[in-house]
Amino acid sequence: MTDQARHLKMNYLAILVAGIANFVFEAVWYSCFMNGWLNGIGRTKEWLMSSGVNPNLQYLVALVCACVIAGSIACLTQITGPQTALRGIQTGFSLWAGLVVTTFATEYVFEVRPWSLVGINLGFWLIGMMLMGAIVGAWKKK
Repeated sequence: MTDQARHLKMNYLAILVAGIANFVFEAVWYSCFMNGWLNGIGRTKEWLMSSGVNPNLQYLVALVCACVIAGSIACLTQITGPQTALRGIQTGFSLWAGLVVTTFATEYVFEVRPWSLVGINLGFWLIGMMLMGAIVGAWKKK
Protein backbone atom coordinates (compact mmCIF):
# COMPACT_ATOMS: atom_id res chain seq x y z
CA MET A 1 0.00 0.00 0.00
CA THR A 2 1.42 3.41 -0.93
CA ASP A 3 1.86 6.23 1.56
CA GLN A 4 -0.87 8.19 -0.22
CA ALA A 5 -3.34 5.31 0.07
CA ARG A 6 -2.52 4.93 3.77
CA HIS A 7 -3.25 8.60 4.39
CA LEU A 8 -6.62 8.76 2.68
CA LYS A 9 -9.19 10.57 4.77
CA MET A 10 -12.52 9.34 3.53
CA ASN A 11 -15.26 11.78 4.44
CA TYR A 12 -18.26 9.48 4.47
CA LEU A 13 -20.68 12.34 5.09
CA ALA A 14 -19.39 14.12 1.98
CA ILE A 15 -19.68 10.88 0.00
CA LEU A 16 -23.28 10.40 1.19
CA VAL A 17 -24.18 14.02 0.39
CA ALA A 18 -22.56 13.70 -3.05
CA GLY A 19 -24.50 10.47 -3.69
CA ILE A 20 -27.76 12.11 -2.64
CA ALA A 21 -27.01 15.19 -4.77
CA ASN A 22 -26.43 12.93 -7.77
CA PHE A 23 -29.63 11.01 -7.00
CA VAL A 24 -31.67 14.24 -6.88
CA PHE A 25 -29.99 15.51 -10.05
CA GLU A 26 -30.80 12.18 -11.73
CA ALA A 27 -34.49 12.60 -10.87
CA VAL A 28 -34.53 16.11 -12.33
CA TRP A 29 -32.49 15.14 -15.42
CA TYR A 30 -34.60 12.14 -16.37
CA SER A 31 -37.83 14.03 -15.64
CA CYS A 32 -36.70 16.64 -18.17
CA PHE A 33 -35.68 14.03 -20.74
CA MET A 34 -38.37 11.45 -19.91
CA ASN A 35 -39.93 11.22 -23.37
CA GLY A 36 -36.60 11.01 -25.20
CA TRP A 37 -35.32 8.44 -22.73
CA LEU A 38 -38.49 6.33 -23.01
CA ASN A 39 -38.32 6.48 -26.82
CA GLY A 40 -34.65 5.53 -26.70
CA ILE A 41 -35.28 2.43 -24.58
CA GLY A 42 -38.41 1.54 -26.55
CA ARG A 43 -40.78 1.77 -23.58
CA THR A 44 -43.78 3.77 -22.43
CA LYS A 45 -44.73 5.23 -19.06
CA GLU A 46 -47.54 2.68 -18.88
CA TRP A 47 -45.11 -0.19 -19.38
CA LEU A 48 -42.85 1.14 -16.62
CA MET A 49 -45.75 1.42 -14.20
CA SER A 50 -46.98 -2.10 -14.96
CA SER A 51 -43.58 -3.80 -15.09
CA GLY A 52 -43.90 -5.15 -11.56
CA VAL A 53 -40.49 -3.84 -10.52
CA ASN A 54 -40.42 -2.35 -7.05
CA PRO A 55 -39.53 1.35 -7.49
CA ASN A 56 -38.10 1.45 -3.95
CA LEU A 57 -35.54 -1.17 -4.98
CA GLN A 58 -34.69 0.86 -8.08
CA TYR A 59 -34.17 4.03 -6.05
CA LEU A 60 -32.12 2.21 -3.41
CA VAL A 61 -29.83 0.68 -6.05
CA ALA A 62 -29.41 4.07 -7.75
CA LEU A 63 -28.54 5.77 -4.46
CA VAL A 64 -26.10 3.07 -3.32
CA CYS A 65 -24.37 3.04 -6.70
CA ALA A 66 -24.08 6.84 -6.68
CA CYS A 67 -22.45 6.66 -3.25
CA VAL A 68 -19.98 4.02 -4.47
CA ILE A 69 -19.07 6.24 -7.42
CA ALA A 70 -18.72 9.27 -5.11
CA GLY A 71 -16.42 7.22 -2.87
CA SER A 72 -14.28 6.22 -5.84
CA ILE A 73 -14.05 9.83 -6.98
CA ALA A 74 -13.12 10.90 -3.42
CA CYS A 75 -10.38 8.28 -3.21
CA LEU A 76 -8.85 9.07 -6.60
CA THR A 77 -9.11 12.81 -5.99
CA GLN A 78 -6.90 12.46 -2.93
CA ILE A 79 -4.46 10.02 -4.53
CA THR A 80 -3.86 12.22 -7.58
CA GLY A 81 -3.05 15.44 -5.75
CA PRO A 82 -4.46 18.14 -3.51
CA GLN A 83 -8.08 17.62 -2.50
CA THR A 84 -9.94 20.53 -4.06
CA ALA A 85 -13.26 21.03 -5.80
CA LEU A 86 -11.44 21.51 -9.12
CA ARG A 87 -9.46 18.28 -8.71
CA GLY A 88 -12.69 16.48 -7.79
CA ILE A 89 -14.35 17.79 -10.95
CA GLN A 90 -11.33 16.76 -13.02
CA THR A 91 -11.34 13.30 -11.45
CA GLY A 92 -15.07 12.90 -12.09
CA PHE A 93 -14.53 13.95 -15.71
CA SER A 94 -11.56 11.60 -16.16
CA LEU A 95 -13.46 8.63 -14.77
CA TRP A 96 -16.44 9.52 -16.95
CA ALA A 97 -14.31 9.79 -20.10
CA GLY A 98 -12.22 6.70 -19.39
CA LEU A 99 -14.86 4.34 -18.04
CA VAL A 100 -18.43 5.50 -18.65
CA VAL A 101 -18.07 6.77 -22.23
CA THR A 102 -16.09 3.73 -23.32
CA THR A 103 -18.45 1.28 -21.63
CA PHE A 104 -21.56 2.94 -23.00
CA ALA A 105 -20.05 3.28 -26.50
CA THR A 106 -19.30 -0.43 -26.62
CA GLU A 107 -22.75 -1.42 -25.36
CA TYR A 108 -24.72 1.03 -27.47
CA VAL A 109 -22.92 0.26 -30.74
CA PHE A 110 -23.81 -3.44 -30.40
CA GLU A 111 -27.31 -2.77 -29.04
CA VAL A 112 -27.92 -0.32 -31.91
CA ARG A 113 -29.30 2.29 -29.51
CA PRO A 114 -30.29 5.73 -30.82
CA TRP A 115 -27.76 8.55 -30.50
CA SER A 116 -30.35 10.57 -28.59
CA LEU A 117 -30.31 7.98 -25.78
CA VAL A 118 -26.50 7.98 -25.73
CA GLY A 119 -26.59 11.76 -25.31
CA ILE A 120 -29.19 11.67 -22.54
CA ASN A 121 -27.41 8.99 -20.53
CA LEU A 122 -23.85 10.24 -21.07
CA GLY A 123 -24.92 13.82 -20.36
CA PHE A 124 -26.39 12.80 -17.04
CA TRP A 125 -23.27 10.90 -15.97
CA LEU A 126 -20.94 13.68 -17.13
CA ILE A 127 -22.67 16.33 -15.03
CA GLY A 128 -23.45 13.92 -12.17
CA MET A 129 -19.87 12.70 -11.79
CA MET A 130 -18.48 16.22 -11.96
CA LEU A 131 -21.06 17.33 -9.36
CA MET A 132 -20.06 14.50 -7.04
CA GLY A 133 -16.40 15.33 -7.65
CA ALA A 134 -16.96 18.97 -6.72
CA ILE A 135 -18.66 17.97 -3.46
CA VAL A 136 -16.16 15.36 -2.30
CA GLY A 137 -13.23 17.46 -3.47
CA ALA A 138 -14.31 20.63 -1.69
CA TRP A 139 -15.49 18.97 1.52
CA LYS A 140 -12.35 18.02 3.42
CA LYS A 141 -12.53 15.82 6.47
CA LYS A 142 -11.69 17.67 9.69
